[in-house]
Amino acid sequence: MRLLVVGAHSADFVWRSGGAIAVTTAAGGEARVLALSYGERGESGELWKEPGQTEERVKEIRHGEAERAAAHLGASFHCLDLGDYPLDVDRAGLERIVEQIRDFAPDVLVTHTDKDPFNPDHAVAWFAVERARGLAAGAGVASAFETIRPPALYTFEPHQPELCNFVPTTFVDITAVIEQKRAAMAEMQAQSYLQTYYAQRAEQRGNHARRSSGNAAVKFAEAFQRHTPETVASL
Repeated sequence: MRLLVVGAHSADFVWRSGGAIAVTTAAGGEARVLALSYGERGESGELWKEPGQTEERVKEIRHGEAERAAAHLGASFHCLDLGDYPLDVDRAGLERIVEQIRDFAPDVLVTHTDKDPFNPDHAVAWFAVERARGLAAGAGVASAFETIRPPALYTFEPHQPELCNFVPTTFVDITAVIEQKRAAMAEMQAQSYLQTYYAQRAEQRGNHARRSSGNAAVKFAEAFQRHTPETVASL
């Protein structure tokens, strides 16, 4: 199992899919985190309170936070440093995303929803990643360039799902790895205010997962929405 999580900013993977990443690596799979930016302008308010702060220093701090967080989850971390607020993915940036997808050849690809009225960078990430996936996979047809098997495409849960076209289709039981997710979240000091919110969300989604599955052992979960059909032998 190879899991690729692409976030607009360097901390997005922790809050929304840290548990799923840890589940993947605990089972012997491989996970890679790709950030399109460090979130140095719009996601690092606490860091900018320091006197004499610079953009390059913020990036450096955010990179360290993300690397340590990914390590807690057993994943690698990479950043394309495309800038944020606004995130702008031009042709060169798109080709870099395609290269990452083609190089890693994931079985599952996870990114943002296509709408987020409170964070314009998130939708930009969705459209870039969706397009890059199609290019890396040759849009399902023979091509004049190297392609990979099309990965399953999921979106992770946004901060306010009811406003972002997000309807859960899949719950991942993260009960066994909740301490890893908490440790990863604790590394994100630039956005420490989100730790409580996403810890509570894991409990709430655990409740929903129990009700959906009847499995009383599920205490914590993360929600995802699948965007590509499954091919199965039977229902």
